[in-house]
Amino acid sequence: MILFTGCEVYSPAYLGPADVLVAGSQVVAVQKKISLPAGLEAEVINGRGLKLLPGLIDSHVHIAGAGGEGGPASRTPEMPLSRMLEAGVTTVVGCLGTDGLTRDLRAVLMKAKGLREEGVSAYMYTGAYQVPPPTILGDVGKDISMIEEVIGTGEIALSDHRSSTPTISELIRLAAHSRVGAMLGGKSGIVNIHMGDAENPFQPLYDAVNLSELKLTQFLPTHCNRNDYIFEDAKTYGKHGYVDFTTSSYPIFPDEEIKPSKGIVDLLKADVPLAHITMSSDGSGSLPQFDEKGELVRLESGGLKSMMDELRDCVLEEGLKLEEAVQTVTSNVAAILKLRRKGQVAPGKDADLVLVGKDFQIVHLCAMGRMMVKDGVMLRKGTYE
Repeated sequence: MILFTGCEVYSPAYLGPADVLVAGSQVVAVQKKISLPAGLEAEVINGRGLKLLPGLIDSHVHIAGAGGEGGPASRTPEMPLSRMLEAGVTTVVGCLGTDGLTRDLRAVLMKAKGLREEGVSAYMYTGAYQVPPPTILGDVGKDISMIEEVIGTGEIALSDHRSSTPTISELIRLAAHSRVGAMLGGKSGIVNIHMGDAENPFQPLYDAVNLSELKLTQFLPTHCNRNDYIFEDAKTYGKHGYVDFTTSSYPIFPDEEIKPSKGIVDLLKADVPLAHITMSSDGSGSLPQFDEKGELVRLESGGLKSMMDELRDCVLEEGLKLEEAVQTVTSNVAAILKLRRKGQVAPGKDADLVLVGKDFQIVHLCAMGRMMVKDGVMLRKGTYE
């Protein structure tokens, strides 16, 4: 048992100063003051002066590596456990990305299983940029319904020169199979969409919904801050569908990208519901820059810590309330992905907690009821770190 005392608790709703009791892998009590009965012992963590938040959920991470747009030497490596812990992330969703040709979903699955063994929560999408997508069992619906870690399909590339340019019929069929697989498996079946640089980028999603019984909420388009015009379109799209901002790319391409913290405030001013807005890192993925001829001119890699940085900037630079900003990386993500035990600090939820100081530096981190960071010191790292 672990007892966090005197924290400023954000569940993400602000609960004020409170104690949080963890037993096993769950939160069992959140009260103003918790006194343990005689005979019960717990590790006590003093949280005075700290903010206790749900562990961050990163819905777009290339956990088994990605990239390759610059040739074989440009493939990014696997994400080590420490990259999650230093970022305050306790749950990741892995994906393939551009390279669904030489990389294998089975490697993503085994990496997710490995992260779970190391003490954090990990899920994955089946598929990749390409349509028809690579799968494990031969169909996205089968993967989602029958494999525990698989919760949806993605990232499927649209409006991008690297896309396989799926027809609207192919996109509808893919989303429908994901949805049925999700119904059978009790999952979200969300289709994570890579949004490229093409003009009018959301049109394929509008067309798919208009020509079927699907809804825009079947899709989670990401990279919606990659340029001015997709961001402007997102102000309309986000009123009916989800909008995900990529946090790791802005510091690398500040002349092109919309800073996520500022973008969130602007979406809210445009009457986009807060529940429709999320942030993800694109961690361990490649961040390429192409010229007007489609030639690669620059290649970087994304980091998970950018999510906490943007959460901090939402509050300290943009003036958003923490209880609102934190939803974009916790409860909103959990609701969209139907991770029912994640994203909140409440009895019965998984004990994924991060305690931060006034500048959002990570002081303590608990994942599935185990202390992973204590007093700013990382207690665990990946198996080969």
